[in-house]
Amino acid sequence: MGVQGAKPLGLPCPRPTHRAGLGVLMRWRGFWALFVVQALGAVNDNLFKNALVVLALYRVGHLGPVLVALSGGVFLLPYALFSAVAGQVADGFEKARVVRLVKWWELGLMVLASFGFLSGNVGALFAVLFGLGVQAAFFSPVKYGILPDLLAGEAALVRGNGLVEAGTFVGILLGTVAGGALVLGPGGGFVVSAACLAVAGLGVAAAYGVPFVGVAQPGLRVRANFLGETWVLLREARGEPDLWFAVLGISWFWALGASLLAEFPTVARDELGANAHVVTLMFAVFALGVGVGSLAVARLGRVVLGVVVAAGVGVSAFTADFAWGAMRAGVMADVPAMLARPAGWHMLADLFALAVFGGAFSVPLYVLLQEHSAPSHRARMVGANNVMNAIASVLAAGVMAGLYAAGLRAPAILLLLAAGNLGVAWWVWRYARGKRKALLF
Repeated sequence: MGVQGAKPLGLPCPRPTHRAGLGVLMRWRGFWALFVVQALGAVNDNLFKNALVVLALYRVGHLGPVLVALSGGVFLLPYALFSAVAGQVADGFEKARVVRLVKWWELGLMVLASFGFLSGNVGALFAVLFGLGVQAAFFSPVKYGILPDLLAGEAALVRGNGLVEAGTFVGILLGTVAGGALVLGPGGGFVVSAACLAVAGLGVAAAYGVPFVGVAQPGLRVRANFLGETWVLLREARGEPDLWFAVLGISWFWALGASLLAEFPTVARDELGANAHVVTLMFAVFALGVGVGSLAVARLGRVVLGVVVAAGVGVSAFTADFAWGAMRAGVMADVPAMLARPAGWHMLADLFALAVFGGAFSVPLYVLLQEHSAPSHRARMVGANNVMNAIASVLAAGVMAGLYAAGLRAPAILLLLAAGNLGVAWWVWRYARGKRKALLF
């Protein structure tokens, strides 16, 4: 079965090793529970967020695109504010207990979300979005910090990260489709509220299957000065060049992904004259593509930075082609109209391909981050990564909103993103050739 007898920290059962394939990992109860918790969290986040985006875009009028662009920043701002404290909590307490607590927090937020949807209070919904960002900021260091405790060896870690990313984007797919389809239907507010509460409840139940792994650094003092601790955390991360390289690469991935996801609804509405169901289709195709890309990299079983370079080039090429297609496609008012035209299939194929390459971009960098973090500080290094991710994504959201305010249309912004991403792919190539040649191919 490819299972090792040694137990890390307080783990009550053997963990899969480098010999464990994807099937073995998925059959192991400890990993399966974490996989389900993360996937259900992705379902709920995107069920809620896509319902909110559709409401903002199609019910708020001319402010819709600005609210959509800013929504990503509202969700990610807590990562910048609280990731340092979240990393301390994950390293100083039993990670499985932290998982349970953050899932209960999610359930409470969904109660408030129900009030927002049923009353049509957009302000309350944006408060929930910020709260989900806080919840995600505390869950992320636990999720990435506990994986090396559950999985032994680089190959198992690569496969585990790939499966978690794939499960995340399957959850994004399901949540995106459900959020867009349900919120504009009959009794949409009630149906979305019930669905969010049900998924959150299942997530709480799944969290109790995550095994205890012990405390990474017993006695660690959690300091509430989050600004000072954030600075210390970033300074520590910069002290390890390979770790910092991974952090910067992942941060660009987050900024690019948040920017792309903010552009798709505006492309659908302003360039294609499409309804909300076309937006849902775009999100679904994108999420499916990222899941496919993550699974493909998971099968490699090792860190290969050449994959990151190739993935970056692929993302830029297909993003640019998608933007050109949007400018030439003409009106596609609904899903049947889009699927009835070659131009519509071309745009969806571009979207799927850029998402596949995007899914392949991040997995090697996350494994590099985990491998170059000391076990006692791993969650805090994930927290440092999250701070940088949030800063990059919030800045990107602000830039997107500014470009819209300056009069640029979505295709032009997509072309700018494609050009910037090519520069990042070149940077990864230069770094890998100069310092990490063994990891390039």
